[in-house]
Amino acid sequence: MKILVTGAAGFIASHVADRYIEAGHDVVIVDNLSTGKRRNVPARACLHVIDINDPSVADLVEQEKPDVINHHAAQIDVRRSVADPIHDVKTNVEGTLRLAMAGLTCGTRRFIFASTGGAIYGEQDVFPATETHPTNPLSPYGVSKLASEKYLATLAHNNGLEVVCLRYSNVYGPRQSPDGEAGVVAIFAKSLLAGRSAIINGDGLQTRDFVHVGDVAAANLLALTTEKPATYNIGTGVETTILDIYRILAASAGHRQAEIHASEKRGEQRRSCIDASKAKKLLGWTSKTSLVDGLTETLESFRSTLP
Repeated sequence: MKILVTGAAGFIASHVADRYIEAGHDVVIVDNLSTGKRRNVPARACLHVIDINDPSVADLVEQEKPDVINHHAAQIDVRRSVADPIHDVKTNVEGTLRLAMAGLTCGTRRFIFASTGGAIYGEQDVFPATETHPTNPLSPYGVSKLASEKYLATLAHNNGLEVVCLRYSNVYGPRQSPDGEAGVVAIFAKSLLAGRSAIINGDGLQTRDFVHVGDVAAANLLALTTEKPATYNIGTGVETTILDIYRILAASAGHRQAEIHASEKRGEQRRSCIDASKAKKLLGWTSKTSLVDGLTETLESFRSTLP
């Protein structure tokens, strides 16, 4: 298949592009390089440096005529979304709709959308949350992902577009950026390898469901061919505290100084954990990487890039 992957100069989507190429697919990448890095782009992929909100994206999609669009490009910083929700709408909602409409025009049959299983549910009523859990996002970022899912559902209903929404829990792994606020594992790893204590927002007892990027890439491969286009949680179903993440990484880095705590940040939920039973049953997917192994690999990947 020919697959257009957006955001594949970045963290998650570059691993997805790698997996697609390994499986023999033809991959075209769209990335504006605002946060992504050229070094993340697979050598066998064709890169177009363009923003998904640029009107010329429609021309590019028409030119490439992808069988599948895999859409990861987004504004993913929860705190930035709180500060500038209008920017979130333009990038995450308008950009998604623009891309999907362009795909419909040129005959794209399937649209795989990277959504969020953490921010979309808000403060959960049950743990772990299934896909039927009420969606009450606490941040504009979560709202933008939910709105995009709803728009895509209308395109599926009215136009026959096959839509697969993958609601990720907290993804971590090699190539995650330590800049900004999106990846606590990468931020901690960078600080610890530099010999500094990382800053933990709040008491550190807030929980997240950490899933390895390699497992996420595997889910995207299965999403290409599933006969059940739907919305799927992609996570481990296990809650881990931020403090535990820090302590595992600190031990691996040989860092023994006490952690530093700062105030909590607006827009962040206290607990988050999602149930991926549906993905296991209908996609044949399950997370395979243990947290300790994944964190150790991630830390070593950062260590290998040190000068």
